[in-house]
Amino acid sequence: MAMRCELTGKSFQTGNNVSHAKNRTKRRFLPNLQNITFISEKLGQKIQLKVAASTIRTVEKKGGLDDFLVSTPNSKLPEKAKKLKKTILSKIN
Repeated sequence: MAMRCELTGKSFQTGNNVSHAKNRTKRRFLPNLQNITFISEKLGQKIQLKVAASTIRTVEKKGGLDDFLVSTPNSKLPEKAKKLKKTILSKIN
């Protein structure tokens, strides 16, 4: 599986290791991914996702997984999150 956050799509970045002699070698900066179980109040079930630590803080700030997905536009969500958002919105209406 790719090193990608399932809610925000955050992935690795590339850069260089720079030595004292200014020699540059390629490297990757990996996101801090965590396996976490969110509780969806609207669906009434637990959802296990692989998300970045920064995303966990954002979800908690927004008031939970349901509120985070509803308030985030679809253009900023990956496919798995869009499907989850669609099921949550169908339960609300």
